[in-house]
Amino acid sequence: MIVTTAFGWSPKASGQDEIITFESVPSERESISGEEPLAAEFSAKQAAIYLDRSSLTWQKEKKCVTCHTNMPYMFARPALASVQKDSGEVREFFEQYRTVRWKTKGPKENQGFWPIVVGAGLTFNDMQTTGELSPVTRDVLDMLWTVQRADGGWKWPHCDYAPMEIDDHYGVTLAALAVGVAPGGYSETAVAKRGLANLRVYLKNNPPKSLHHRAMIAWCSKRIAGIETEDDRATTLQELLAIQLADGGWSTAGFLTDWKGLERDDGEPLDTQTSDAYGTGLVIVISRELGVPASDPRLQKGIQWLLANQRESGKWFTRSPVNDAGNLISNTGSAFAVLALQSCGELPGWPFDSSEN
Repeated sequence: MIVTTAFGWSPKASGQDEIITFESVPSERESISGEEPLAAEFSAKQAAIYLDRSSLTWQKEKKCVTCHTNMPYMFARPALASVQKDSGEVREFFEQYRTVRWKTKGPKENQGFWPIVVGAGLTFNDMQTTGELSPVTRDVLDMLWTVQRADGGWKWPHCDYAPMEIDDHYGVTLAALAVGVAPGGYSETAVAKRGLANLRVYLKNNPPKSLHHRAMIAWCSKRIAGIETEDDRATTLQELLAIQLADGGWSTAGFLTDWKGLERDDGEPLDTQTSDAYGTGLVIVISRELGVPASDPRLQKGIQWLLANQRESGKWFTRSPVNDAGNLISNTGSAFAVLALQSCGELPGWPFDSSEN
């Protein structure tokens, strides 16, 4: 029997050695609250269990991939494979977009969101597992270019859920990042070169509105030439490092203060003084990608914040920074916390180098 508390599932109730499966998770997602107590100590196993449960429950309830829950799961979950096996059902679900949903009829331009999220999830997962681009992943990346708009961008959800589902800019940089990290020289294929040329035009014509936009540009530009100069990347990196909070973490809202006209729907000021998992994890990962050593005191202070701020369920909490979106960004934050720990050697197998494609 699975027992839940006010803050989610209690692993002691069903045994931590059981693999979490699609059948074993609830049919509706549990609420994500900042009131959940901190864990007594960091547990990689609990992080794996939480990521499995949140992604499989989303899959069960919503029957779709999304950039805030199961896509970052695909990025990060292999880092925890040595402490908790996964069922493989999230990966299978991503592949079924190509092998079942799009077997005879692919997505259209007004569905541009889907191949970016599916392709990014599969690509990062390939890098974290086999290190090779699977045929299914390659097919999805090729599909990505078929739904690119004439302006070089893609149709993206505008849900007022900053920073990921609010404008097209995030989708463009996510697409560039996926293509840039894809192994086997995918970014040098003819179809990718044509698409990337258009993508660069989009970014030139749509300058970043916030530090979060600039952070994503800096990350993908390290792997895709012609998006940003090394000096511009260095400037963005210093901006990110400069807003580290006294406790060692970073606030997601702190990346959004320069976005003119962006305000919380409830009228409250942006909470830039509370560290959270997404902000902290993102800065550490990008810093590592841009060449900051894991031993850097600023990153180590951030790592210590992550180790000390996991919640009892295994998640890390991130408050929805602008619109009340159920704090679903906590699922992204939990995955990025894992990636940050992996990037600094606290978890095994960081597969990404800083070479440009």
